[in-house]
Amino acid sequence: MASVINFPVSPSFVINSQYKTSFRARAQSVGGGDSTVLSSGSIAVNGAPVSREKEKNGALIDVGNGTLKPRVEKKKLVKNVISEELEVLWDDGYGTDSVKDYLDAAKEIIKPDGGPPRWFCPVDCGCPLKGSPTLLFLPGIDGLGLGLILHHKPLGKAFEVRCLHIPVYDRTPFEGLVKFVEETVRREHASSPEKPIYLVGDSFGGCLALAVAARNPTIDLILILSNPATSFGRSQLQPLFPILKAMPDELHGAVPYLLSYVMGDPIKMAMVNIENRLPPRIKLEQLSNNLPALLPRLSVMSDIIPKDTLLWKLKLLKSASAYANSRLHAVKAEVLVLASGKDNMLPSEDEAKRLNNSLQNCIVRNFKDNGHTLLLEEGISLLTIIKGTCKYRRSRKLDSVADFLPPSRQEFKYAFDQVVGLLRVASSSVMLSTLEDGKIVKGLAGVPNEGPVLLVGYHMLLGFELYSLVEEFLREKNIMVHARNLFKLLSTKSHVLLYPGGAREALHYKGEEYKLFWPEQQEFVRMAARFGATIVPFGAVGEDDIADLVLDYKDLMSIPVINDYVRELARDTVNIRDETRGEVANQALFFPGLLPKVPGRFYYLFGKPIQTKGREVSLKDKENANKLYLHIKSQVERCLDYLLKKREEDPYRNIIDRTAYRAVYGDEVPTFKLD
Repeated sequence: MASVINFPVSPSFVINSQYKTSFRARAQSVGGGDSTVLSSGSIAVNGAPVSREKEKNGALIDVGNGTLKPRVEKKKLVKNVISEELEVLWDDGYGTDSVKDYLDAAKEIIKPDGGPPRWFCPVDCGCPLKGSPTLLFLPGIDGLGLGLILHHKPLGKAFEVRCLHIPVYDRTPFEGLVKFVEETVRREHASSPEKPIYLVGDSFGGCLALAVAARNPTIDLILILSNPATSFGRSQLQPLFPILKAMPDELHGAVPYLLSYVMGDPIKMAMVNIENRLPPRIKLEQLSNNLPALLPRLSVMSDIIPKDTLLWKLKLLKSASAYANSRLHAVKAEVLVLASGKDNMLPSEDEAKRLNNSLQNCIVRNFKDNGHTLLLEEGISLLTIIKGTCKYRRSRKLDSVADFLPPSRQEFKYAFDQVVGLLRVASSSVMLSTLEDGKIVKGLAGVPNEGPVLLVGYHMLLGFELYSLVEEFLREKNIMVHARNLFKLLSTKSHVLLYPGGAREALHYKGEEYKLFWPEQQEFVRMAARFGATIVPFGAVGEDDIADLVLDYKDLMSIPVINDYVRELARDTVNIRDETRGEVANQALFFPGLLPKVPGRFYYLFGKPIQTKGREVSLKDKENANKLYLHIKSQVERCLDYLLKKREEDPYRNIIDRTAYRAVYGDEVPTFKLD
């Protein structure tokens, strides 16, 4: 049944279940059938007069005759252009919205209209990248569909996002909701059969996602379940549910407040838009401002879950849990379970383990310090989690190049300030490069900005050099360097990082630091010439200033018990290289024994760029290719020799000297004089 629904529209949302590239809105009801498609120029709302309050909100303007037109401000116009790719360090907008925005939006969206469940598209999501898959958000017990409000902007770049809204007084049974979501999934699959469909299920929505997946095993689905309610029967709150039924209506107003504290951590919710790098005093000051602004808004919870609705939702949870659990064996989809360690509503960590064992294709990520409302808490970026677990793809198979999403500015800050911040401060890297005229300069000016560029160099012990190298390219040149799939990356004119010595160099033995272990084959030279790539040799030193190698592979294999562990690790590890000749062939993987030292400094030198454009024919000759290969190798060795010699002249090689300099002059610590 098609229907046009009177639905209170917040300034941030548009009812929309078929929003490819045009600005159309569709209101789709649970009754099924084709929905009425409405243009963005006019949205009829059951012919009823529209409140002027909407005009104040800036969402819709009453033009008479029961017709609304959107208020459009010039500065907010969105170009009808779909990007092919994201820029490096793009602004994902994470932290601009908070739980306060969730509660404010809830006031608008909960106004009763008598309508059935429906889909809406958050306006904040904007236009996704070309070819982006569809993401359907299935809400928790609140049913609002606003549970991704902190993630709308980043997710909107990578997905066509739709959120399910179940009105407060709707009483659609669980199987009815399953059929409603299933119809949408099947329609999407029919229109784009090669694309995956993402189902993000929060708590109750996790049961809904599993049920739909079980009924549609042939559709390419990727399920992301945040503290799924499949463990509802073992909930810590089960003894309290009978009390809720007998509780007088006068006391029910306090229940939503209690639930809000049980379901999530108010402190983590209030911390969402506070920068981690701020000093503790300022963070505490901002938190003290956020909390008083958040707590009064919790009164809206009693309107989101009135007593009758709460009792209905508890019955719905019970039937949803039973339905989903009885069909876990039929789920063929990829499943990612996000489990909170401080979930006071459900035993989510134990449930994640059970689902991991019960489902055919499931992985788990634990968040030990978060509560039930994981997606509304500080420090959680859903898009980052999806990328980090290699779950983002736009077709049936993951393409590490075509499906790559560059890091956002927020991800960059998190990775290099919090994850590897200590190593970055300790190593205080010095970056040098060589211009076309042979002059060595500070920074990366000598490395071409335009690709394809092949960076060929020495792999430090355990790859210590990677973090500073990647960070500096991002920070100075806004370029992402990649280290896999040479052919595809060069064909897309990327900057590619290549270590011919591979694991053999990164896991070298004692006394072998700064020695190159390159294979006899020179295939990368001919590959570079095929795409006209510029080859930049480089060296990096400093591993011996961070730690001493005390136990190498030979030492470990001479220790009983430990050698068995190393052999087992080697058996379980996929062979990285398949060279049949040379010292890099069949390198066993192990973790060496290291003794930390008072940190010194990392030094990098990128040599003079070597052009291969126009040399494809000559480099097909094995002898010519071998000459260039040996030249590149000699240039890497030259870079290493230069750095090893010059670092002895650095007055700030020791971390103590650098710390003293920073305390007096600031962050930028000088190094040795350049030739």
